[in-house]
Amino acid sequence: MILTPGIIARLAGITVGVLVLQLAFFGELTVAGTTPDVVPAVVVTMGLLGGSVVGAAFGFGFGLAVDTTLVQTLGASSLALLGIGYLAGRIRETWDIGFNSLVPPLIAGALTLVGVSAFALIQFMLGVDAPVSVLVIRDLVVKSILNVFLALPVYFGIRRLLRSALIDDPGTRRRASEARTLGLGPI
Repeated sequence: MILTPGIIARLAGITVGVLVLQLAFFGELTVAGTTPDVVPAVVVTMGLLGGSVVGAAFGFGFGLAVDTTLVQTLGASSLALLGIGYLAGRIRETWDIGFNSLVPPLIAGALTLVGVSAFALIQFMLGVDAPVSVLVIRDLVVKSILNVFLALPVYFGIRRLLRSALIDDPGTRRRASEARTLGLGPI
C-alpha cells in the first residue's frame, strides 16, 4: 500500500466512520443475543489489502481509538486488533487469496474469533470483573459468524476506497499494462 496524504486522510475517515457506525448502529443492534462487531472485519480487511505491517499498525491505531472512545482498559483492544491485523497481513503475504473470492470473509470470521478471544483473555488477565459462563463461547461464535457476512461488503467497499493505493490490485495492474502498451511509460 502506498501511503500518500490523500490515502492517510481516507484511512482516518474509515476509522472515524466505522467507529461512529459501530457505536451508533451496530452497538444498538442485537442479533442472536449478541451485538455485531464490524471493527475486526475492517482491521482484517486492511491486513488483507495492505500486508502485515499495515494491518498491525491500522489494528493498533483503531484499537486505541476504540479503547479511548469506550473508556475501557487502554491497550486491550489495541493488542487484540494488532494481532489479527498482523495475522491477516501474513495470510495475504503467504498465500494468494484472490480478489474475487469468498476467502476474505471466511478469514475475517476466523480472525474475529481469534481477536475476540484474545480480547477476553487480556481482560481476564488484567482482572477486569466480567461474568464468565458458557454464554461467552456462544457470543464468540455468533460474532464470528456475523462477521463472515459483514466482511463481504466491508472488504469490497474498503478495497474500492483505497484502490489507487493498492500495489497489486487487478484494476491497477491492468491500467499500468495498458499505459505501457500505449508508450506512456511506467505508472
